[in-house]
Amino acid sequence: MSGPQKGNARAFPPVRKSLGQHFLSDPRILARIADALDLRSDETVIEIGPGRGGLTEQLLSRAGRVIAIEVDRMLAARLRERHAGDPRLDVVERDVLETNLGVLAGEDFALVGNVPYYITTPILFHALRPPRPTRAVYLVQKEVADRLSASPGTKAYGALTVNVNALASAETLFRVSPGAFSPPPSVDSAVVRITPRAEPVVTSDEEERFRVFVQQAFGMRRKQMRRVVRSILSVSPERAEELLAGAGIEAEARPETLTAGQFAALLRGRESGVRDQGASGAG
Repeated sequence: MSGPQKGNARAFPPVRKSLGQHFLSDPRILARIADALDLRSDETVIEIGPGRGGLTEQLLSRAGRVIAIEVDRMLAARLRERHAGDPRLDVVERDVLETNLGVLAGEDFALVGNVPYYITTPILFHALRPPRPTRAVYLVQKEVADRLSASPGTKAYGALTVNVNALASAETLFRVSPGAFSPPPSVDSAVVRITPRAEPVVTSDEEERFRVFVQQAFGMRRKQMRRVVRSILSVSPERAEELLAGAGIEAEARPETLTAGQFAALLRGRESGVRDQGASGAG
């Protein structure tokens, strides 16, 4: 959640640790985050967790419409009071995970937020549900930023990397030190930009099955794929070899070396075989 550029901090409600509140207070960084969205003057942008409103002010100077989603009742009231009479700002007092962002925007929208670190992953995936934002910029824990942009075979590469990469591209823009926040977090942070793919690796109908499959595979990340496929898909050794060959994956490979496209090809091969078996049985 972002902090104020001006005014006395004591005028704001006390920090609620239960909501993971760390308010970004450096005006230069707030401006860089807003700039990273490259907003047009007629665009709608949704801000997750406006907090004390520092980033909100930056967005209002760039966008045509700002929708600020704030779960803290007192902060939401303070933001409404601060911008009373400005029709370009709509403050929504709600849990973002219980909000359909596309319906709320009612049109194409960009997305931005300093998301609470303890629910970063749920927010990332929630925001990638259709209709997706045209682009999103987040301030997250640096470790999460590293995982989002990791390459196959590296230590940071994991289920989060693959599942996000199947739907969008992620890039780390810059780091933010703890001293830029009030109160300062115990970890370094980074700003990332996530841009949904025009042609996702998986369809909307496949997303949930793909996500579960990838998470299960990375639960066995040190095992060879022949073992992973046999265990997760409950198939014979021979069938596991066939599925891997069909997806262009070496049986000795490990989950941490596979791309999102390879995971998708493997899952589709399995589902295609199940459909074929069902069709032959029906005959």
